[in-house]
Amino acid sequence: MPRTRVRTLAIALAALTTAALGLTTTGHAVAAPAAEVHYVALGDSYSAGGGSSTTYLNDCNQSVNSYPYLYNQLTAPDTFDFQACGAAKTTDVLTNQLSPLDGTTTSVSMTIGGNDIGLGTVMTTCLSGSDSACLDAVATAETTARTALPGKLGTLYDAVRARAPQARVVILGYPRFYDLAITACPGISASKRTALNNGADTLNTVIRDEVARHSGFVYEDVADRFASHQLCDSAPWLHALNWPLGQSFHPTAAGQAGAYLPALQAAA
Repeated sequence: MPRTRVRTLAIALAALTTAALGLTTTGHAVAAPAAEVHYVALGDSYSAGGGSSTTYLNDCNQSVNSYPYLYNQLTAPDTFDFQACGAAKTTDVLTNQLSPLDGTTTSVSMTIGGNDIGLGTVMTTCLSGSDSACLDAVATAETTARTALPGKLGTLYDAVRARAPQARVVILGYPRFYDLAITACPGISASKRTALNNGADTLNTVIRDEVARHSGFVYEDVADRFASHQLCDSAPWLHALNWPLGQSFHPTAAGQAGAYLPALQAAA
């Protein structure tokens, strides 16, 4: 082989090695360009921040106290698109929230599924009705969660992945509403509280199992993060039935910052 060609190959190999090691020609390390972060927040009122404020950014009850807004403020991604909307079901996310997703999207977060099984109606029934009415409502919701919800979640998750093939998708669960160690909880019996907590566990299990079927998706539980801050605890991070009704059974600002935000940070 001619010497000029050998020398050319040697120079080329040296350049490739330098690039691979992230070094300059003088041997100093060069920081790789930071990857851009493009974050989209999808979901229902738990992601929009319903219940975390007295004033909201828009008709979707998006709040500056919501975990997506706080995460955006904390991490300063290159772009942030806040799509979560109060009362959203899986079909609403499919129809109205996915347009910002594309091949550049790197991070997605979402809570979804509670409205699909009528969680708000169940909570109202349990606080205003008899024990038997409450337990029947919870049982019906659990059946819906086990039978109808997996397919709805699967369709939504598939659509998210198709639109955002590179994104890490964090699906957050729902809290257990009551601290069962507290025996005195005015207005609601122990059997109702137990049933509601079991219903929340069923919902979370269905969501977690469906997430496990989708590559690049991760489920992050929040139930334990609300420990000692549930309804009837001295410093709850959740609203009981109150006015305005849209705040009922939703995380307070403290619940968004103290439970949902660190959950997203742990999984993102």
